Amino acid sequence: MTHNRSWTGCVFIGTSLDGFIARPSGDLDWLTSPTTRPHTTDVTAHPALTWETFFPTIDTLVMGRSTYETVLGFDSWPFHEKRVIVLSTTIEADDRVEVARTVEEASRMLDARGASRVYIDGGRTIQAFLATGLVDEITVSIAPVLIGQGHRLFGDLTNDVTLTLRGHHSSEGDGLLRVTYDVDSR
Repeated sequence: MTHNRSWTGCVFIGTSLDGFIARPSGDLDWLTSPTTRPHTTDVTAHPALTWETFFPTIDTLVMGRSTYETVLGFDSWPFHEKRVIVLSTTIEADDRVEVARTVEEASRMLDARGASRVYIDGGRTIQAFLATGLVDEITVSIAPVLIGQGHRLFGDLTNDVTLTLRGHHSSEGDGLLRVTYDVDSR
């Protein structure tokens, strides 16, 4: 899918070193509650985005149904003041979210609502937006753990997706290696 759009598609996600975004059960304990231990830290002149520098820049989120159901289990709704579109064929819109049935429908909704920076979240949703050329920026926080199985961040692609490194750094307390890439135009 290629069309002129005014919005930028942005991915911000954590992964294990072996490329998983969640355990087979969907559990994120390895990412949300890591064992604190001393790690080497590296801050460069061009650091990657962090949640604190990324989240305030986005105005809209697009997430898959599984991610939405995970968020519903949080103590409170974390996306006040943001438009949220859930990509799903089974749920209905409510007072917090709109629903798109396809990536194409979500893209049209983003255009119609004047979205600027769109946070794309959820493994299958990221894969679908990437496959259709709608991801412009990817920030991955790589956790210092191998979990061996689960939900992969990236799936099969029909073409290479080349990236340009924009920033990187590591952090001492959690050992996350953060990298931000621009997705090169195809």
